[in-house]
Amino acid sequence: MRYDADFYLLQGARNYALDLWRSFRIWREFRKGFVKLRHVEKCVTFFGSARFSEDHKYYKLAYDMAFKLGQEGYAIMSGGGPGIMEAANRGAKDAGALSIGCNIRLPEEQKPNPYQDISLHFDHFFVRKVMLLKYSQAFVLLPGGFGTMDEIFETATLMQTKKIYDFPVVVMGGKYWRELGTFLDKAMLELGTIDEHDLDFIKMTDDLQEAFDIIHSPRPRGLI
Repeated sequence: MRYDADFYLLQGARNYALDLWRSFRIWREFRKGFVKLRHVEKCVTFFGSARFSEDHKYYKLAYDMAFKLGQEGYAIMSGGGPGIMEAANRGAKDAGALSIGCNIRLPEEQKPNPYQDISLHFDHFFVRKVMLLKYSQAFVLLPGGFGTMDEIFETATLMQTKKIYDFPVVVMGGKYWRELGTFLDKAMLELGTIDEHDLDFIKMTDDLQEAFDIIHSPRPRGLI
């Protein structure tokens, strides 16, 4: 297995000097992202699976949503890989909008899709996730696996704890999310592990115009 930054970082307290060196590498990754993305405004981030081909209905849904947002002047950001990420970047590119990818280096390389105006490559998942969140004012969630669920619930936690403020979250591909919706309503709400208002920022629709209206409605961008 080739060198994997997260793998070695998470091996415990093996070498303090190496951990200090890694902290410098992490700082350099953040700096690279901050420099490259410093002029990005009015951006929407798409989350979703890397495993859908271009003839899949969810790929087409992501493409159409990104294309519509791009036509309206929004930059589009994704994780930079294939599947839903490719569809979002492709829709933005075809609409003439800024298309951004935040790719992650993996032991089995995630190949960057070719539809990016700005393509960043990160060694650490957590640095990549900061970039995907920091520069966006809304999020579009499409069907995906563990990585997508991680991104969804991290975003939800940041909103619940007021780390980010009133950013619209549009969930698309309604049938896929049905069981998760049941879990949120019938398990988490009933047991009181979340409050009803914790779900207020999540809107589910497969209608492109309705999704656009949710994203486009005026909201505060935060404190800073």
